[in-house]
Amino acid sequence: MLSGNVVEAQDLTKKFGDDIAVRSLNMQLPRGVIFGFVGPSGCGKTTTVRLLTGFYKPTSGILNVLGTPPADFSKSDREKIGYLTQQFVLYPNLTVWENLNFAASFYGVSLFRWGRLNKLLDFVELKGDKNKLARDLSGGMKRRLSLAATLVHKPELLFLDEPTAGIDPILRRKFWDYFKELQAEDHTLFITTQYVGEAAFCDLVGVMYKGRLLMIETPDGLRRKAYGGDVIGIRTNEDISSEHRHQLEGLPFVRGKVKIVSDQEVDVIVDDASIAVAVLLEWSQAQKLTVEMMEKKSPPFDDVFVRLIEMEIAND
Repeated sequence: MLSGNVVEAQDLTKKFGDDIAVRSLNMQLPRGVIFGFVGPSGCGKTTTVRLLTGFYKPTSGILNVLGTPPADFSKSDREKIGYLTQQFVLYPNLTVWENLNFAASFYGVSLFRWGRLNKLLDFVELKGDKNKLARDLSGGMKRRLSLAATLVHKPELLFLDEPTAGIDPILRRKFWDYFKELQAEDHTLFITTQYVGEAAFCDLVGVMYKGRLLMIETPDGLRRKAYGGDVIGIRTNEDISSEHRHQLEGLPFVRGKVKIVSDQEVDVIVDDASIAVAVLLEWSQAQKLTVEMMEKKSPPFDDVFVRLIEMEIAND
């Protein structure tokens, strides 16, 4: 394994009969990052996680996680990993506290663990429900208990398969704040999510589609790939005419067509916003347009993701 990488995959492929669930996946995941894994339902995200955690064996390709092929994991290797599955796998006839205490025992957490268990239950907002049987919990509460059990042994590498599914927006944001705290403590997090907007909280984002990993980029890099550059919004006191738009499209650093937002506002895609803004201000003054607003825009990741998938479909 190359220094600093916790995951390395080369041409990783998984077949189920004639169906290819993961196709020639290549990935290098550095230590200490939050990696977001996004893609449509059924695209291969969960299968990839199961390959990385050793639940599935690859059909072909090379894979190392924490320097070892998952098929060769020792007990000590597995203790460095936490895996939150989509399904609830704890014991329905045990209480919340008993389930968490059992998970701690399973991983050999010190007997002086009551403070840590209470802290985890407080984090997932289940401290007041510690004596409730797991079978009586709602779906969201079971998800929160599963997350607490995954974190109980302070794993070095965390695989979290849709940890915020079914969680209300306020608690979802609290989870992400805690994920950042885990990262600050030198944990690495691999997170699949159905909420594409959560890509903004990640250091790197992988986009999966039909079993293929299309790209791994920073959140800003994803936006640039989706739009072909940086998006700058311009709003003026005067109308921006078709002749103005034609002139903008003729500038050497402007990419493609200008998008009309209103008579006084357009979006322009440029190579580099930090350079283009000053030139666009000069252009506006020369055109006797009074600029009310000119700023780099950050399109929502839902739009970014849709554009990336549409581009992939068009290239198929």
